[in-house]
Amino acid sequence: MDNWVDVPADAADVWDRVVTPDGINHEMRPWMTMSLPRHAAGLTVETIPLGRPVGRAWLRLLGVIPFDFDHLMLVELEHGRRFLERSTMLSMRRWEHERTLTPVGGGTRVHDRVTFEPRVPIPGLASVLGRVIDAFFRHRQRRLRDHFGSGTVRG
Repeated sequence: MDNWVDVPADAADVWDRVVTPDGINHEMRPWMTMSLPRHAAGLTVETIPLGRPVGRAWLRLLGVIPFDFDHLMLVELEHGRRFLERSTMLSMRRWEHERTLTPVGGGTRVHDRVTFEPRVPIPGLASVLGRVIDAFFRHRQRRLRDHFGSGTVRG
């Protein structure tokens, strides 16, 4: 999955939004939310220690029903520009999410790249999950764009 959105805001303002739990959850709502483990309360993408698993970050359907968890681990961070998460999940043997912010005319381009490998080897499952994940990240990008105003969503 490889999508981008142009957000009509300065890169520093967009970065400040996308690295916080509140900003991440705003993007995901209403479909789901994610909560960090108690010992990680108050951490952001910028303050999570690189290369060390944070613990189980629970994913909740509609913000209520726990349905999966992410063994969240950030492996790369370029302050104000980029982060790379490389994790495992209950449902995924491998989950990798890279988000890059690039200043463009009129705002900031937010580029998301996701790769994954489901744990269950069911024929066709990766393809179906790929479409769901693609739609979910387009939703996240629309929510982020709309938080700052209007912009362009591309895949």
